[in-house]
Amino acid sequence: MTDLYQQQRAMRAMRRAAMQRGVIAVLDIGTAKIGCLVLRFDGPERFRDSDGIGSMAGQSAFRVIGASTTRSRGVRFGEIDAMQETERAIRTAVQGAQKMANTRVDHVIATFAGAGPRSYGLAGSVELRHGSVTEDDIARVLAACEVPDFGEGREVLHAQPVNFAIDHRSGLSDPRGQIGNRLSVDMHVLTVDATVVRNLLHCIKRCDLELAGIASSAYAAGISALVEDEQELGAACIDMGGGATGISIFIKKHMIYADSVRLGGDHVTSDIAKGLRVPLATAERIKTFYGGVYATGMDDREQIEIGGDSGDWERDRRTVSRSELIGIMRPRVEEILEEVRDRLDAAGFDHLPSQQIVLTGGASQIPGLDGLAPKILGQQVRIGRPLRVQGLPQAATGAAFASAVGLCLFAAHPQDEWWDFEIPADSYPARSLRWAVKWFRDNW
Repeated sequence: MTDLYQQQRAMRAMRRAAMQRGVIAVLDIGTAKIGCLVLRFDGPERFRDSDGIGSMAGQSAFRVIGASTTRSRGVRFGEIDAMQETERAIRTAVQGAQKMANTRVDHVIATFAGAGPRSYGLAGSVELRHGSVTEDDIARVLAACEVPDFGEGREVLHAQPVNFAIDHRSGLSDPRGQIGNRLSVDMHVLTVDATVVRNLLHCIKRCDLELAGIASSAYAAGISALVEDEQELGAACIDMGGGATGISIFIKKHMIYADSVRLGGDHVTSDIAKGLRVPLATAERIKTFYGGVYATGMDDREQIEIGGDSGDWERDRRTVSRSELIGIMRPRVEEILEEVRDRLDAAGFDHLPSQQIVLTGGASQIPGLDGLAPKILGQQVRIGRPLRVQGLPQAATGAAFASAVGLCLFAAHPQDEWWDFEIPADSYPARSLRWAVKWFRDNW
C-alpha cells in the first residue's frame, strides 16, 4: 500500500464538501466516448452516524442537470494514450455539461476501464475489547487483514468489506452495536496499474478540475445495470466498451470480483475497416446501421452501399452483402465472449447460487448478441440498460451509458471502504502505509 490511501481519504473529503455545496460532476472516460453528467443534490448528505456499512451508506437524493458526450481521443484500451488529446476531449465534455446545467463545477468523480485490474480476497479477525462492536473495532479488524504482495507498480483502487462475522454468526452487513467476543471480516481488494491512475490524476488536474473520487468502470456498470435481486443472489455484469470489456461479479450487493479484457467494439470496427478496405468512420457507420452476428438467407441478397469520398467513382460505389459483413463481425464478437467466459471460469462464477449474466455497454447493442451470448457464456443472459436516474436526458439512457449512470449512484451513496475508517497507525501491516496515515493527519 502506498500513497493512494491518503489520496482516497482526501477525495472522500472533497466529495462530501462538493455535495454539501450541492453540485458535482461525474466523468466517464472511455475509449469510444467521454461523457460528463452534472448532478445537483436536493438535500444535504446524511452522514454515517445513521447509516450502515454497505452499498447504500450515506445516500442522498440527486438529479442530473447537465449532460454532454464527445468522441474520445487519446484513450486506448481504456487507458490514456495521448495526454493532450484526452485533455481536450475532457474539457469539451465538461464545458458542454456545464453549459447545459448553467453552473460551474470544480469537482469530478471519474471512472475508467483497463489498467489490468486484479481482485484479491482478504480476511481479518480481532478480539472485541468492550463486548459490543464499535467503529474502532471495525477499523482494527480491517487493519488486521493480511495484505498480500500486489507487486511493484500496483495501487489499490477499491478496498471494500463485503462480509462481517461475530463469533459464529456470518453474513452481517453492519455489525456495529452487536455483542460478541470475536469480530471477523472478508474484504475485497481491487488493484490496478499505478501508472494508469497517475496519468488520469494528472490529466484531470491539467483540466483545472479536482478529482473527488475514482472508480472502476466495471464496478460502476454493475451498480447501474444489475437489478437488486441480481446483486443479492449473484450475477456478473459484462460492460462491453469500445477498447476494453469490463467484468464484475456481485453477490449480497457487494462486488467480489472484477477483471478486464482488452478487446471491445472498436476492434470489431477495425476488422470491418480492414476486411472491406474502408476508413474507420465508414466502418463504424456500417456496423451501427447494418451490423449483426446471425446471417440468414435474406442477408445474402441484402446489399449495403459502402459509399466514400475518395474520388474513385467505381470504389466509392461498391456494395457488399450483409452476410459478408456478419462474417467479418461474428468471429471477433465470439473471441470477446470466449475471453470473458475464461475470466468467469477462473473466478469460480459457476459456483454462485444464481448465474445470471447481464451484458451492457455500447458494444452490447449489436443485433443478435442476445442469441449468441447464451451459447458461449451460459443460458441466463440478458441485455441490461442502466437504471433510470431523475433528470437524465433520453439520449443518455442507453446501454452505452451504464458506467456513467453507475458513477452517479456511486457518487450519491458509495459503499464504505477501508479509507472511510480511522485505522490506528500502529495497526498497519506496511511501514509505507503507516507513514501515509501520519502524513495525512499532519498535512490534511
